[in-house]
Amino acid sequence: MSKLIVKPAELPDEHGRLLAITPESAGWQYVGFEVVRLEAGQSLRRTTGDQEACIVLLSGKADVKTKAKEWRDIGSRMSVFERTPPYSVYVPNEDEFELVALTVLEAAICTAPGSGSYEARLIGPEDVGRETRGYGNIERQIHNILPEQQSADSLLVVEVFTPNGHWSSYPPHKHDRNALPDESLLEETYYFKIEQENGFAIQRVYTDDRSLDETLVVKDGQAVLVPEGFHPVCAPPGYDCYYLNVMAGPVRTWKFHNDPDHAWIMVNPSLK
Repeated sequence: MSKLIVKPAELPDEHGRLLAITPESAGWQYVGFEVVRLEAGQSLRRTTGDQEACIVLLSGKADVKTKAKEWRDIGSRMSVFERTPPYSVYVPNEDEFELVALTVLEAAICTAPGSGSYEARLIGPEDVGRETRGYGNIERQIHNILPEQQSADSLLVVEVFTPNGHWSSYPPHKHDRNALPDESLLEETYYFKIEQENGFAIQRVYTDDRSLDETLVVKDGQAVLVPEGFHPVCAPPGYDCYYLNVMAGPVRTWKFHNDPDHAWIMVNPSLK
């Protein structure tokens, strides 16, 4: 299997962890990512150290507490495929958080370097920007959980719903050069859910010179590392696809570069 695919454990470990990506395991510098599954009544407590965190409640309900703040009974969707925006909590570095599951809970813990610029806060569904991106069979739905217009030191967090038979992250684009204002350097993880769990998605990751050129078959609950290059996604007929993106780099801005071979897809008036 490709080194770019990270598989979940069959069962959560003693901390509820199903999947874990660290900068060390990924071979990069900024992005960390975990998925935890807790049964009702179970709890998880962490200190953030030098990392800020965005806790995304993928499904289920929880109480969430930091050093100074507490939010009780948050979470509204029992499946990501309800397609409603999630509840999330931003936690700065040098803080701590406790999750207490009120139902079966699946949560993503997204991390990147923090500098203590902001306080812990709740990101409710009403705070999440919704948009439809693309057209035709490259149309997909976006939930901007922690975009660059919202306060954080490093993290960018977004979730995407790709209908079956559609493409997303398309036209193929990349953000692997610190060449602002034209392109930013951002590491990225994709965490996939497939509505029919026996289904799959396809993701290609490739660079201009093809020194990296992989086509990946991604199953429900798996993650993909995008250290560099273009990274389009396809949801095959019959299998709606969800993914949660986490990005971070030296500058907190998303400036991408489309593959010149395919950029015409967004500008050809005959296709709109």
